[in-house]
Amino acid sequence: MSYLTTPTDLTRAATGAGPLGIGVPGFAHPLLAPTEWAELLRCTRGAGHGRGPVAPVSWAVLNVSNGPGARPDPHCLPAAARLRAAGIRLIGHLDLGNGARPFGELISDAHRYLEWYKVDGFWMDRCPTDRTRLPETRRIATTLRALLDDAYLVFGHGTHPCPGYAEHADQLVTFAGPWTDYRWSQVAEWTADLPPERFCHLVHGVPRTHLDEALRIARWQGAGTVYFTDHRDRGGDAWESLPGYWDEFVSRIGPGVSE
Repeated sequence: MSYLTTPTDLTRAATGAGPLGIGVPGFAHPLLAPTEWAELLRCTRGAGHGRGPVAPVSWAVLNVSNGPGARPDPHCLPAAARLRAAGIRLIGHLDLGNGARPFGELISDAHRYLEWYKVDGFWMDRCPTDRTRLPETRRIATTLRALLDDAYLVFGHGTHPCPGYAEHADQLVTFAGPWTDYRWSQVAEWTADLPPERFCHLVHGVPRTHLDEALRIARWQGAGTVYFTDHRDRGGDAWESLPGYWDEFVSRIGPGVSE
């Protein structure tokens, strides 16, 4: 588990709650998960038409083959185009390998995402957390922003990094893990100085009966974007399909969960 501390500004954590957004960390390939990709469009188009709950999707990750793949994928191309047309921010998956992947490989992957899928930014998976890796991560982020004006960058740490990373990302994933850890987690002190839209929590293995509790924890800890699923992680596949309570989940996103 990550190092965790109690926030000094508990008032901000408790009263700063606002509407949450959903971050989709990576459905399976559209050929294998057509329902999941279609559901994002249904939620977007459902507003005001009685078609069920509308999910305020902050972003959705496109991961073709642990990256953009070797060539344009005939199934991902139309899926990406439909999401962009619906106004959903689509971000390409870049695996930083905790700082081990060469800079040139990452930028080459980014070029392919931009050329083929016209992504709006990047999900920097397995982003380092320690201070020694910060300069190289800064270099990557600066280069990505030079490639794409207004590039949206999500640093997929999965735990609290050193505070300097917050200067170079639009959003930090400061928790990614099981419900059994999340329900007892706390936030790092320095996060109280930043608004909720700068933080994301991804939690798997959340039972339906604890969904409201999980949302209260996210709000209390100052996260503006979440993704909860009842699926358990089996080698990184927890996010590939819809939670069993998807409609219930998205209907609860927003100001309706009381503290």
